[in-house]
Amino acid sequence: MNDATRADAEAVELANTAFYEAMERGDFEEISELWLDDSHGEISCVHPGWPVLTGRGEVLRSYALIMANTDYIQFFLTDVKVSMAGDTALVTCTENILSGGPAEDGADLGPLVGQLVVATNVFRRTPDGWRIWSHHGSPVLAETGEEDGDENPS
Repeated sequence: MNDATRADAEAVELANTAFYEAMERGDFEEISELWLDDSHGEISCVHPGWPVLTGRGEVLRSYALIMANTDYIQFFLTDVKVSMAGDTALVTCTENILSGGPAEDGADLGPLVGQLVVATNVFRRTPDGWRIWSHHGSPVLAETGEEDGDENPS
């Protein structure tokens, strides 16, 4: 990897981190700024268990909805890999998510839930820096440790 490509990869990784940090803060304005605008192409997003969302309106509405219904969220990113191809970058990572919904019975925060999601984030270079073109998150199905073998009833 040459120096220019390395610098681009570092800038993309910083933009990727900024995306998750904005989610943690519930900063809708920053989330909006980090997504590609319509003049550079149509964006798309797949949240785990959701259908494909296309266009800024649908995608940004989904983030507003998530933020409105999530009192706490924290992302621990692992396995982050950046691949460059000119003005396009691909980031794959594992989102180790800890989140909590609205509190019940006077508590400060609802119960915390852990979730594991593998994500692909595609970025495009713009005059204003790297912007997200597409996000796709898929849940990782947890293994129970039980084998699915035939059980012999006695």
